[in-house]
Amino acid sequence: MPPEQLTVPALPILIPLGTVLMVVSWVVLRRRGLLTTGRFVAASASGWYLVAVLGATMLPLRLAWGENAGEPELYRIILVPLTTMRVDDFLLNIVMTLPLAAVLRLVFGVRDKGRVVLVGFLLSAGIEVTQAILCLTLHGDRWADVNDLISNTLGALLGYIALRRLLRFASFGRVMEDCSLVPRRVGERPSAIRS
Repeated sequence: MPPEQLTVPALPILIPLGTVLMVVSWVVLRRRGLLTTGRFVAASASGWYLVAVLGATMLPLRLAWGENAGEPELYRIILVPLTTMRVDDFLLNIVMTLPLAAVLRLVFGVRDKGRVVLVGFLLSAGIEVTQAILCLTLHGDRWADVNDLISNTLGALLGYIALRRLLRFASFGRVMEDCSLVPRRVGERPSAIRS
């Protein structure tokens, strides 16, 4: 008897999810009296960023279970850093989390380096743990790799540094403030950056 199998496709999930997030953004901003073109674009772009991360890290996903599914492919779980690192994957994982600092600032008002890096680390850890669990329990075909954790965290830090440099330009700082979903605190300068 062959094992039970399921392939979770990417596009039939990601496109509707991104569309729903755009609609939810519009509704929430409108109800809070914050709906502007800039805020809607920032919220929608942030939602599509989340969708892209989900697509890049989890989908498509092939799963198998049952008594004939075989043993989990433990080689898909890499716990020792740098020994089996592929440079192109490492660089792509850095690029994936570069926008995180801007998304956190626009959507949640997160402005300090420590929190951006922590969120980058926790996001990556959540992805890698999920991939490992799926590999061990449902024979998932994704890789859980400590190198991804390192590169994603590094990407979050580099994204914060890049955003901080961009905010030195007054026009960029004004655009960020105009598009922010979180109102500026009383007494805070429009382009203030806290480390």
